[in-house]
Amino acid sequence: MTERLEPHERVRRRADFEHIYAHGAKRHGRFMTMFVLAREAAAESGLSRFGVAATRKLGGAVVRNRAKRVSRELFRRHKPGAGLDVIVVPRREFLSADFPSLERDYVVLLSGRGGRDAGPRRRTDRGAR
Repeated sequence: MTERLEPHERVRRRADFEHIYAHGAKRHGRFMTMFVLAREAAAESGLSRFGVAATRKLGGAVVRNRAKRVSRELFRRHKPGAGLDVIVVPRREFLSADFPSLERDYVVLLSGRGGRDAGPRRRTDRGAR
């Protein structure tokens, strides 16, 4: 049995990432920022998808790949069963943290109990007052 994420469990297209960023709930944690969006079509099947956005601000390729591997392991161990799209954006603190701390932060953000939940982003026009 393989522990790899199947292709249907991954967020891969740029358009999907942008859709989740624009319409998903943004949650800030100590080690990562998480975007979560419920998918109506996948809610019946319970399939959840996962994506990682490790930018160059995090470090070189070796560092970014390590952050992605650890993030995928967090998703494997704590898969949400409600048809959610989850994107993790690791912070620099992510690299120096131990795995149990990352795991706690991930679970709290995924459950929605902790962190600041910004909810869906809304565009405001401040000049039209």
